[in-house]
Amino acid sequence: MSQHLLLPLVVFAIRPIPGDFKDSAFGPTQEQPEDLDCGRPEPSARIVGGSDAQPGTWPWQVSLQHGGGHICGGSLIAPSWVLSAAHCFVTNGTVEPAAEWSVLLGVHSQDGPLDGAHARTVAAILVPDNYSAVELGADLALLRLASPARLGPAVRPICLPRASHRFAHGTACWATGWGDVQEADPLPFPWVLQEVKLRLLGEAACQCLYSRPGPFNLTFQLLPGMLCAGYAEGRRDTCQGDSGGPLVCEEGGRWFQAGITSFGFGCGRRNRPGVFTAVAPYEAWIREQVMGSEPGPAFPTQPQEPQSGPREPREENCTIALPECGKAPRPGTWPWEAQVMVPGSRPCHGALVSESWVLAPASCFLDPTDPDDAPPGDLGAWRVLLPSHPRAERVARLVPHENASWDDASDLALLQLRAPVNLSAAPRPVCLPHPEHYFLPGSRCRLARWGRGERAPGPGALLEAELLSGWWCHCLYGHQGAEVPLPGDPPLALCPAYLEEEEAGRCWNDTRWSLLCREEGTWFLAGVAHLSSGCLRPRAFSPLHAHGPWISHVARGAYLEDQLAWDWGPEGEETETHTCPMHTEHGACGLRPEAAPVEVLWPWLAEVHVAGDRVCAGILVAPGWVLAATHCVLRPGSTTVPHIDVYLGRAGASPLPQGHQVTSAPPLLCRTGGGSWVLVGMAVRGSRELFAAVSPEEAWISQTVPEAHFLPPSGSPYWPPEGSDLCPPDLAGASGSPRAALFLLLLTPLIQG
Repeated sequence: MSQHLLLPLVVFAIRPIPGDFKDSAFGPTQEQPEDLDCGRPEPSARIVGGSDAQPGTWPWQVSLQHGGGHICGGSLIAPSWVLSAAHCFVTNGTVEPAAEWSVLLGVHSQDGPLDGAHARTVAAILVPDNYSAVELGADLALLRLASPARLGPAVRPICLPRASHRFAHGTACWATGWGDVQEADPLPFPWVLQEVKLRLLGEAACQCLYSRPGPFNLTFQLLPGMLCAGYAEGRRDTCQGDSGGPLVCEEGGRWFQAGITSFGFGCGRRNRPGVFTAVAPYEAWIREQVMGSEPGPAFPTQPQEPQSGPREPREENCTIALPECGKAPRPGTWPWEAQVMVPGSRPCHGALVSESWVLAPASCFLDPTDPDDAPPGDLGAWRVLLPSHPRAERVARLVPHENASWDDASDLALLQLRAPVNLSAAPRPVCLPHPEHYFLPGSRCRLARWGRGERAPGPGALLEAELLSGWWCHCLYGHQGAEVPLPGDPPLALCPAYLEEEEAGRCWNDTRWSLLCREEGTWFLAGVAHLSSGCLRPRAFSPLHAHGPWISHVARGAYLEDQLAWDWGPEGEETETHTCPMHTEHGACGLRPEAAPVEVLWPWLAEVHVAGDRVCAGILVAPGWVLAATHCVLRPGSTTVPHIDVYLGRAGASPLPQGHQVTSAPPLLCRTGGGSWVLVGMAVRGSRELFAAVSPEEAWISQTVPEAHFLPPSGSPYWPPEGSDLCPPDLAGASGSPRAALFLLLLTPLIQG
């Protein structure tokens, strides 16, 4: 497990805080009472789950400031002591200087102080000697204030549990803080303290969840002194900036601090509850550090033992939460398919991404002739149709992507429905990928309607697709010599090899598509294609990975889901760095015999004239047989062999007949060390530089053409030095390469040549 994959809940939360909270601004410190009362806030109503807290509800919550901004949370445990997390203050094994930190007490909104709010400088920061990294435990710290806090209705200490204190599994507790409201989504102005209700999970139940592969296929081993709180289904959690804040539980009319916000794998992700430092095991350490302080922290006797029940087993069959999105009764029947009806326009196809939001192309609604790209003003006349939904939904709001007017990859808009739909009925949302999501090569995908495109000709079953590897896709559309994004990095494009099967003369240029890919029975909206992609095959789709944060920021509650399939190949082959091959005068390989007359440049190359209107490249593999690419010979969707003429010995020497066009699918030929030339691959549709390997088809070719000669295992092709015109080795053996779709032609004596 790598440290950078754990997300300590502290970074990305630095924010300037208006106002100057100096001790002198609030007058002298008042005398503290001799008997410290704890865990008793002023009576106040509170909103359940991830909402603004009411002033005075959590009077022990403090904000730890560094450089003028909020960094971490903490809890007041005594007039001169604050409890927080060690990782907030330790950098490269060294505790940061206490003088650089200050503590704000009694603050509800970081926009400005309320009555009773005041600041204190920090005199000392203490962390356990055995603390080294957040995932190794002991993640707690004590801050000694330079002068005692002024207690009052807005500032009160929290009770601490004794080492023998037991919090019952399933207890409803509360976490508070000013951290991000979602991953990489800061708390908006005016930065009101947030509260979220979380349930304590037993050690076995939590370990069971963390033993299942999650983000980046990681598991995690809980250690003594850690506790978990949250829900298997996720969606409620602490996040960056909440670190060090308290997790408190009410018992007998008092609030006890059960945990300290420590870290998590993302925020609110399914089967990844938050991990907290348990306070009770550190009673002795806390008492030792604050010894001599009067009054010190309060460790009241537990008012009553948790309800007795069976002891939680060490090995528990916990309930793994399944995704709540992306479930379709059968491929092609999409319960998230949405049609946006705008008066005077054709329906615009999009996708339901939450109970209240639909994602669709912004170009459906923005006028390209309008310099301000202003959307139509009368949203009241718009309607959204959802599958098996009894009524058309009204639109309350349209939010185009900020880059929609100039970036095709950002041609997105979110439409908010006036009323949320009931997701327990027929409409269901589609899952969206996190930025680090990696769709495996070979993933089974489908095409679905997107935007104002027409329906595809032919049966919907032909819209199946298989995802090519990032290497092939990136190098087909990217720049020569460019590095291919590794798994876990947002991809630049997604390329499905699909049975598009358009009618002759059409490439569906008036139709746009979304790409749906399935993992473990769950469908993700992986990408969208644009009109500019033209007829080149395989068509590239713009990934939605980079837009997940924007979608979740606008459409709170959108279903971003973790990767569900993790077979990245043997020995991590998918994580090796690849670069795109350099282009040459003659294509990627530039192969040609050094001394051969023009008319016999390639003596095995054949011109395959199909149905009198196009020419394919063929390879003579035996005296009576020519090998060609299937997609070049057969009409899409057809199994009927057209009229074919094959010409040998003249490839490239004679002009093509008028009206004929050369269809892509040239062969890839490489030379062995002994000088022999070998057919290594046939170009994938739409490319002259990326090739599908022929070797996997050896059994079929040799069975059909027994006289075909295959290279012996010891006679591997010769790979010349870098910079030559011949084949680079990664072209022939790139992982995730598509299978060659080949067609064998039996020649008759009528052929010419």
